[in-house]
Amino acid sequence: MRSFKIGNVLIPGNLILGPMAGVTDLPFRLLCKEQGADLVYTEMISAKGIYYKNTEKLWEIADEEHPAALQLFGSDPDLMAEMARKIDHRNFDILDINMGCPVPKVVNNGEGSALMKTPELAAEIIRKVSQASSKPLTVKFRKGFTEDTVNAVEFAKMAEQNGAAAIAVHGRTREQYYSGKADWDIIAQVKEAVTIPVIASGDIFSAEDAIKCLEQTKCDGLMLARGVRGNPWLFAEIKQALMQYAAGEEIQISKPQLSEVVEMIRRHGRMQVEYKGEIMGMREMRKHVAWYTTGYPHSAAIRREANFIETYEQLEKLCDKILADSKS
Repeated sequence: MRSFKIGNVLIPGNLILGPMAGVTDLPFRLLCKEQGADLVYTEMISAKGIYYKNTEKLWEIADEEHPAALQLFGSDPDLMAEMARKIDHRNFDILDINMGCPVPKVVNNGEGSALMKTPELAAEIIRKVSQASSKPLTVKFRKGFTEDTVNAVEFAKMAEQNGAAAIAVHGRTREQYYSGKADWDIIAQVKEAVTIPVIASGDIFSAEDAIKCLEQTKCDGLMLARGVRGNPWLFAEIKQALMQYAAGEEIQISKPQLSEVVEMIRRHGRMQVEYKGEIMGMREMRKHVAWYTTGYPHSAAIRREANFIETYEQLEKLCDKILADSKS
């Protein structure tokens, strides 16, 4: 596996767990780390939220997660810099600024991918945050805001010039959200335009996707996001495939058995209870159960039943039922 550095932080391989709101919490990050994630990102954290002291749980990072990046979002350069300075002593390794989130409530505040429409403001944020933080700074952004305003290459150069130590590029515009295909060609153009590490994001759902993306973009790393919901094994599968590919061997991937999937659900559930308490932890597990069981027999019925889980005991019973139904 090819390692690279972000600032002074060594990333031991090229597979990265991208930030996903409501998904990449501490339990899920640990599971992905075990499966081979070389760098993990926290959920997106609001600079205003830090200011008002209501995001403490989001930035908790376990010792075994490192290297880990904390992702910050906001549109006020001075507030962003002040909050970067305020949390600088925390135990994350890399600070990331989100300039790619497409969600309306973020964009309507001039944050996330809206900053691609105001590159001068984005430059000021990057410059002030990089000066305020002792951690290497990365920036995550998109192909552009719309297809008519594609500016990823110029945006990447601006980020590098203002202090970014690495960038992650999602190959879709904000206009696309997650529809259509990710444009890996634009990521390749970004890679050619800057000297800092570039991480490719978008449409990496299989080991074959990962190999094609690396070949096409020549990027330093791959950011996995929606593809690992319910499938933390994807990290291990890609690593296995990359080794086979490098050795010129036929790519043969070991997929988890249903019993392994069910055991992962149980374990994930226990970790959620330990981290968030039973009520909140089981509410969180409802969507994870749906993702873990997608594509298996009776998945629609499992999803319906999972929506009513309130206790860990109920989760255990559902897991037993999944296994029993698979044998009948």
